[in-house]
Amino acid sequence: MTRLLLTGGLLAAVAAVAPPAAAQPVSRRFPVDTASIATIHGAFKARRLTCRALVEGYLARIEALDQRGPAVNSLVLQNPDALTIADSLDRRFAVEGPVGPLHCIPLIVKDNFETAGLQTTGGSLALEGWKPLRDATMVRQVKTAGAIVLAKSNLAEWAFTPYETVSSILPGYTKNPYALDRVTAGSSGGTAAAVAAGFGTLGLGTDTGNSIRGPSAHQALVGMRSTMGLTSRAGVIPLNASADIAGPMARRVADAVAVFDVIAHSDPDDAVTAPADARRAPRYADALKPGALKGARLAILRQAYDRPTLDSEVRVLFERAVADLRRAGATVIDSVRVDSLDAIQRRQQGGCNRFRSDLEQYLAARAPNAPIRTIDDILRSRRFHPTVELRLREAAASTDVPEASPGCLSRERVRAEVRTAVTRLMDSLSLDGMIYPTWSNPPRRIGDLNTPHGDNSQLFSPTTGFPAITVPMGYTRDNRLPAGLQFFGRAYDEYRLIGYVYDYEQRTRHWRPPALPAAP
Repeated sequence: MTRLLLTGGLLAAVAAVAPPAAAQPVSRRFPVDTASIATIHGAFKARRLTCRALVEGYLARIEALDQRGPAVNSLVLQNPDALTIADSLDRRFAVEGPVGPLHCIPLIVKDNFETAGLQTTGGSLALEGWKPLRDATMVRQVKTAGAIVLAKSNLAEWAFTPYETVSSILPGYTKNPYALDRVTAGSSGGTAAAVAAGFGTLGLGTDTGNSIRGPSAHQALVGMRSTMGLTSRAGVIPLNASADIAGPMARRVADAVAVFDVIAHSDPDDAVTAPADARRAPRYADALKPGALKGARLAILRQAYDRPTLDSEVRVLFERAVADLRRAGATVIDSVRVDSLDAIQRRQQGGCNRFRSDLEQYLAARAPNAPIRTIDDILRSRRFHPTVELRLREAAASTDVPEASPGCLSRERVRAEVRTAVTRLMDSLSLDGMIYPTWSNPPRRIGDLNTPHGDNSQLFSPTTGFPAITVPMGYTRDNRLPAGLQFFGRAYDEYRLIGYVYDYEQRTRHWRPPALPAAP
């Protein structure tokens, strides 16, 4: 068993990378489960920690808790080269200091991001053993900034469901570390569970309708869905290219923003990002200032969440969050609505199932390296979880060509009208953002697909392509089950939203680690 005890050979390794005169006493244990980028880099600078020791600490925790003990069941595989990379970073640090803003930050990466040399499956046995030839753009960006891909995380197979994290590549459900009988939401539930459980400092997920923000809310994390086109999806297995977004999931706003500063850029491999470099803020970390909420004009978007099944405890937490925002100096308008929304949605004519077209184009671009080429290949293989068979068969039957399908073209017109209506509403009231509970109900018990789910993330941000960030707002059910507060804003308004969620986070301090057993 790997242990974070800095003795013997590890002390020798420290001596090899740090000049004896500059060396400081090395602490015997570093709290990896609560660590932030700032605390890690501070410990490196003070010579109290090495990159190897940090990685060993996370690996020991994974060994003790992911498949043993509470068996969170969040990770598909670990990077066998993680310690070798850590040693290399230690050598470079001794000579030139940190290699980038994410120097030796261990990341959990959802298993639908291509990662060179590591199996990438989208949660499906149909892709078992596939090792892409190159990294997804976002993976390359974080590696260049100094991060280590420590492990690949479980997901809802093919990212199909927002409600639970179960796949054919990893037997069993991924569990919520805050209550092991509860779901993680989906589809980035493996990343969220692993980051919450302290198996990595932060992670990467994807969000087509909910899948960064829902799992983040269920596991007391910060989750960012950016403006469509501000970050690249190149090298990410697609679900719906018109709505897919990739982004950070972290225990703290500052850590999510550190990743966002690295990944918010144009990418020639993803045409939708062409405006990114011109529209991004110079430095998003500059928004991390106390007092950002003072003078902000926010509104409660009841259309997003207020339904008969709204949980009473979630309602109380949200009301407290609104009071906290007002105490921070924000004006919070009690209720606004997009009055034309229902009429706009009724204009949708026909369906639009992009999955077959998007996935098969993706696989064709990776031939002959990819082991499958079509949805029919997946179905013939029988290598998938039974719960996704109906979705796969529906996709196989689809003849939609997104660029020509009447249903898909109608959907794009509806999306444009919703963007206009939301912007008009915000402009008419001089709003800086809108807020609502990320989910209206607590995490359901594993296996329960009957009680209300409460997912509030599917409509406004994915339809408009506008940014949304979730941040912890407290806990329900005897203070055990996390709930999230979502901030939603105009296109390319991440800088403003980051300031608000950071100020709220610093004032309320809702985050706490789950009560898992201590790793050895």
